[in-house]
Amino acid sequence: MSDELPPYDSFLLVSFGGPEGPDEVMPFLENVLRGKRVPRERMLEVAEHYKQFGGVSPINGQNRELLTAIEQEFKNTGVDLPIYWGNRNWDPMLPDTLRQMRDDGCQRTLAFFTSMFSCYSGCRQYREDIAKAQAEVGEGAPIVEKVRMGFNHPGFIGSVSEAVREAMQSLPSTSGNDQQTSATKQDSDTTVLFTAHSIPLSMSENCDYVKQLNESCRLVAEACGVKHWQLVYQSRSGPPQQPWLEPDICDTIAKMHDEEGLSSLVVCPIGFISDHMEVMFDLDEEAAQACGERGIAFARAATAGTATSFVGMIRELVEERMGRHDTKSALGQLGPWHDVCPTDCCLYTPRRP
Repeated sequence: MSDELPPYDSFLLVSFGGPEGPDEVMPFLENVLRGKRVPRERMLEVAEHYKQFGGVSPINGQNRELLTAIEQEFKNTGVDLPIYWGNRNWDPMLPDTLRQMRDDGCQRTLAFFTSMFSCYSGCRQYREDIAKAQAEVGEGAPIVEKVRMGFNHPGFIGSVSEAVREAMQSLPSTSGNDQQTSATKQDSDTTVLFTAHSIPLSMSENCDYVKQLNESCRLVAEACGVKHWQLVYQSRSGPPQQPWLEPDICDTIAKMHDEEGLSSLVVCPIGFISDHMEVMFDLDEEAAQACGERGIAFARAATAGTATSFVGMIRELVEERMGRHDTKSALGQLGPWHDVCPTDCCLYTPRRP
């Protein structure tokens, strides 16, 4: 009997999931927070955020758009893989998707996670949930192998850089009659806050989340000619006595205004690939309000979404694993990330305060 693996025969988009109606908000949040020490008051607070948007998270709709873009990219470039989609926390759930894939005859699939940076919640937990789904499906469940993290891939850095440039150009010009000279000066003087989801320090200490984020921010800042930038965090959800990554974006805005006279700001949600609830509420509402109250001109850069270069990156990462490329594209100092996660990669044991 041969131990040789079957060829890759499918593609799987793996994502977080989100409610698509008011009645789904609480069951969804209970799925997300099951087993986690998040205060119930915080869950109810987040539920109110969803209710402000009619109980609908934009993430599922955005994933459908991304699936359509990937399908077209595959068609245009000769990647002959059927495309599937499974979520961790809401329909379509991973066990249902893997069951459908098994029934369709899929044996070995390449997966792309909608998370660009390595940590327990952004990678290992997805892999654990896939393993649970495979066990639930049972015999014949497809083998699932994830593509490498693309935090420093030219396609990701290019799409984020373009979004930052567009946001900078939307800010009011501060000086000068020469439009080109003024724009160049504005770009070099603009402050950019790159944001990512905060995680507990006990999680960040056993992963490369912060290192990868800093490298991505540096690469984007260099590409855009930005001299003044900082990595900040948002969307903290743990108990107050548990240390999480800081500084918080709104605290940083207040401090920069008071200490440095900050007058204009671009916020780039580099830690998110699409405009889901944390981006819409924590940035488009709370961070924008913090700037508005202080008279700070505010622009929020778009997420990668379905940008051509980002979708092209996903296709390239798939082709790498299929053996179609001799080299792996990566910018900066860290090089291409590993294809197969080490056994102890992104382990996380929550600390009890």
